[in-house]
This record gives sequence, C-alpha cells and structure tokens, in this order.
Amino acid sequence: MTNRPFVVWAEIPVTDLQKSIEFYNAVFGYDLQINTDGPNPTAMFFGDDGSVGGHLYPAKPAAAGTGSTVHLAVPDTVEAAMKRCIDAGGKVVSDPTAIPPGRFAYALDLDGNSIGLFQPT
Repeated sequence: MTNRPFVVWAEIPVTDLQKSIEFYNAVFGYDLQINTDGPNPTAMFFGDDGSVGGHLYPAKPAAAGTGSTVHLAVPDTVEAAMKRCIDAGGKVVSDPTAIPPGRFAYALDLDGNSIGLFQPT
C-alpha cells in the first residue's frame, strides 16, 4: 500500500480560456486567473492551502461527453451549483446522486467537458 494520492493533477482543455475562467469562477466560486509562467497560458486550480490540483488550458477538447470526468467541490449545495452552471452557459445532464462521501450531479462546461458538481458530506 502507498500513501500517494490517487489523483495528482487534472487538466481541462478549453477553446476560450477567458470565457472558461468566467464559467468556472461563476459555478464554483473560484478566483481563477490567467497564468503565463509556463509554456502555455493556464488557469490554475489552487487549494485553500496553496496547493495546485490542476488547470484549464487552451486546447481542443475531446468530443462532448467523452473522456474522463473531473469532480470539483462546490462551495454550497449541488442544486445551487446546478443553477449557476446553467446560468453561466453550461448544461446539467443528471439529477443529484448521493454516494457515501457526498452528493454530485454531472454537467458539461462551455466546451462540452464532463464535470462533476460535488458536494461533500
């Protein structure tokens, strides 16, 4: 057995970085900003402790609804995040589902990337 984390990084490809930053900020209450320190501009997902768990980056996403799903914690309830997602131009594609560690709903971002709106217990 190892103490390594199961997920170490999440990359979400987007076609319009600024519009996607606005979407993720609106839905999840983030303060994402464009970072140009690396080879490509990105918008980093920083944890409360300053850690980085992933980023948005300019690229052509896979076909809508295919590929992996990144579940991101919402600041309040799944239902409130579902409304914000729709208001910000995304699409909610499931009802909330309860699992032992919390509740989630599936959604699509502006580019059709599959995301989970996760409310921990």
